[in-house]
Amino acid sequence: QVQLVESGGGLVQAGGSLRLSCAASGRTFNSYAMGWFRRAPGKEREFVATMSASGGSIYYADSVKGRFTISRDNAKNTVYLQMNSLKPEDTAVYYCNVAKGRTISTITPDFGSWGQGTQVTVSS
Repeated sequence: QVQLVESGGGLVQAGGSLRLSCAASGRTFNSYAMGWFRRAPGKEREFVATMSASGGSIYYADSVKGRFTISRDNAKNTVYLQMNSLKPEDTAVYYCNVAKGRTISTITPDFGSWGQGTQVTVSS
């Protein structure tokens, strides 16, 4: 069983930045790809960013490309999401997750159980 603890969310003005962290335990962290997803009010959970186990492959949703950066520190079992130039439409609960394999994925069935997430609110 993998435990995921997201943190770093908050309230920020449009154009601002936040750095989300996700600490994972209970699994060999560096053997699996990681991903960030988000769920805005009244909407389905959507893909944001993913990084392979090695860190050599990264993929972003078009809506965040050029503004968000995913990274991982395998020594700390932690994955990060640096979010710059935030927009009101980025407001959502952000979730990290551990993939079932080493390669990147953008679909939720390729990931495990979800944590509680961290709320990001961007004011205009």
